Amino acid sequence: MKFSNSIIVIAVAALLIVNCKNNNSKSDETATKSDAKKEVAAAVKPETASFTIDGMTCPEGCAKTIEKSLSEMEGVQNAKVDFDKKLATVNFDLDKLKSEDIVKTVEAIGDGQSYKVSNVKIGTK
Repeated sequence: MKFSNSIIVIAVAALLIVNCKNNNSKSDETATKSDAKKEVAAAVKPETASFTIDGMTCPEGCAKTIEKSLSEMEGVQNAKVDFDKKLATVNFDLDKLKSEDIVKTVEAIGDGQSYKVSNVKIGTK
């Protein structure tokens, strides 16, 4: 009985680890190179979008993956995702990007993970 309980615990732990892994399949070396900050030009038309993201299951795999994907978008000045509050804030250049593009990007992220964006609020930076 103890053996079967141990196997169940290990299986559940493995599922959680797989679910919360960073969905990025790059090698550590490639990931380190891409982690270098990109050059961000000053926004011609600065804008801020904040919104709720439902469907995140962990801060390291989900929230960080979303934050990184948003930060890498052309026109994004800064992106922050707060896992505990389920809140994302993105500063971007309205000349290069629309808030709808940001929402579509978030909802398209994930390997079988379903993220839902709601309560989108737009305000000038």
